[in-house]
Amino acid sequence: MSEPRSKARHRRSRTALAVTVPLALTAAGTLAYGTDLGVLGGTGREASAAAPAWAADTADGFASVNSLGQNGTYGGRDGKTVTVKTQAELEKYATAAEPYVIVVAGTIAMNPVGKEIKVQSDKTIVGRGTSGHIVGGGFFLGSGVHNVIIRNLTIRDAYQGVWNDKDHDFDAIQMDGAHHVWIDHNDLRHMADGLIDVRKDSTNVTVSWNKLSDNNKTFGIGWTENVKTDITIHHNWIRETEQRNPSTDNAAHAHLYNNFLEDAAGTDIKSSYGNYSRGATKMVLENSYFQGIKNPVIKDSGAAIVQRGSVFSGTSGRNESGGSAFDPKVYYPYSLDQAADLPSILRSGVGPRSSIGTTASSTKAAAATTLTVAQDGSGQYRTVQAAVNAVPANNPARVVIAVKPGTYRELVKVPSNKPHVTIQGTGGSRKDTTIVYNNAAGTPKPGGGTYGTGGSATVAVEADDFQARNLTISNDFDEKANQSLSGHQAVALRTAADKVFLDGIIVSGDQDTLLVDTAAKDRLGRVYVGNSYVIGNVDFIFGRATAVVDKSVITLKKRWDGTSAGYVTAPSTAANRKGILIANTTVNGDVSNGSFYLGRPWHAGGDASLDPQTTVRNTSLSAAVKSTPWTDMSGFSWKDDRFAEYKNSGAGAGSANSNRPHLSDAQAADQEVADWLAGWTPSAS
Repeated sequence: MSEPRSKARHRRSRTALAVTVPLALTAAGTLAYGTDLGVLGGTGREASAAAPAWAADTADGFASVNSLGQNGTYGGRDGKTVTVKTQAELEKYATAAEPYVIVVAGTIAMNPVGKEIKVQSDKTIVGRGTSGHIVGGGFFLGSGVHNVIIRNLTIRDAYQGVWNDKDHDFDAIQMDGAHHVWIDHNDLRHMADGLIDVRKDSTNVTVSWNKLSDNNKTFGIGWTENVKTDITIHHNWIRETEQRNPSTDNAAHAHLYNNFLEDAAGTDIKSSYGNYSRGATKMVLENSYFQGIKNPVIKDSGAAIVQRGSVFSGTSGRNESGGSAFDPKVYYPYSLDQAADLPSILRSGVGPRSSIGTTASSTKAAAATTLTVAQDGSGQYRTVQAAVNAVPANNPARVVIAVKPGTYRELVKVPSNKPHVTIQGTGGSRKDTTIVYNNAAGTPKPGGGTYGTGGSATVAVEADDFQARNLTISNDFDEKANQSLSGHQAVALRTAADKVFLDGIIVSGDQDTLLVDTAAKDRLGRVYVGNSYVIGNVDFIFGRATAVVDKSVITLKKRWDGTSAGYVTAPSTAANRKGILIANTTVNGDVSNGSFYLGRPWHAGGDASLDPQTTVRNTSLSAAVKSTPWTDMSGFSWKDDRFAEYKNSGAGAGSANSNRPHLSDAQAADQEVADWLAGWTPSAS
């Protein structure tokens, strides 16, 4: 924490893109603690080269379902890849009978205005980086057209000067009787009629990660007496639109989740309603965020809406639910982000990406660049920080910093503008490569002042999508030799980023070893620690991030004076966020029985609005853990926050009582590792 503590007291002082696929982490082997810690195309021409990696991406949601003779939605994956820069080239390949991956590599102005290109089956139409713009027109998918992906494009500006335009049916994407369509990571805005129209029994449609804005009619579904449409709408930012957000008429199954609907104050555009279930629609609405929307959720008398988990902020008017719907997981797997996190996730995650290969459901990653570090000069760099400095700003793809065995006494910082960095030891054991330093909170800085808790970190990570593996990160500050120093907090690793994967490492220190922070109070920061060791004594896993320690060993360490007393976690979680989860792990160490708490609540800066959370589940607890494993902190009672256990084992485990709450089976079902990671699947890269 940022201010010094005495007597172990605290003063209290997170596109990219969330991946919405089921969690499928490879199970790590059982960890046994020992002395060695174990080893855990050319423009307008058909390209002859293989399609790019992202062309193998396939849809999720209802577009992934096997029906109507079509098993999922994969677009032009099996065809040739072409790059287009003109309307004529785009029309040639989009209307062809054979499959194509069509890369739009510039701005194409439609002539005449309002032109909707009639896309045929088995097509992927995708923008190259953020350069693919369709201006003054869009796409039409007619009856029977199927297996189409429209992705990473900006489609805009067919507006003809009339807000509620009845004369110009100029949509961004319209389909009449199509099926198996995936609309993903697009920016759709300022059209004459609707942004998306899914009409006339079109079905098996997924609309994901799009920004839909600056329009009267956003998204209409239906226009038929039949009840056939199956549609999934998730992770879309619908902003400054008046109606059809969406309007869903006679849909057999409409699954809406993790969408952010925003009517910004002080603008001329006012929402008339949000999600609308019309006719005989059966709708499931989950974990969405409604900001300033009038009539956020409405339904007809014959329609159904099952609501759960959404946030309504500054809304007014009708907010309705009722009837029975369906269970989406019967049709396909999916994971939910927390509704409170959506503004942060979607503002940065929707719309075209500079590197489409980094988006959800990618089956292959871009080739990584490798930089080598060796103290003896046999690598490209002699220090880890020198290699980090060599990573270009805003690098679009993975950079692996391969560090040869040795002890690197240095400070390392990965700044926020250098995402997708992996620091990896190349030795046979995670002990072979060590990054270590000895700053503490009270250590004087060369320019005056002290480092503070966060500034004491040996390794500081502020960039998203960071990974570390097969090495040790340590802070070896000597408390015994520095008793006169005020502020003994000494961080080994500080993370202030999202999607941080710590895989097969050792994080070692005494007080405040691992600080899992976020880039800002309102930013999401997810950290996954797997197959690793975390070593310390006082609040040595702490911070406001959403963090998982899974299939690992937490080693309890004696204090500088040889006494046994400490606290494993000190979460400072924001309300409506997930805090620290310890799962499938071992907690042990050479300390006295009954000497360590599992955690205490850190209300940073005395902020009473925080709701700290630690859950410890399916974990082996040694006799070192107290029979009353939670305690108060700085005047805040742990009982007012979120601390619980579930199905732990070992000599330190205990039965449920008022001082030792246990989750019920139903509660535990919502506190799995996948719930913490919220759609992100950590994988080595």
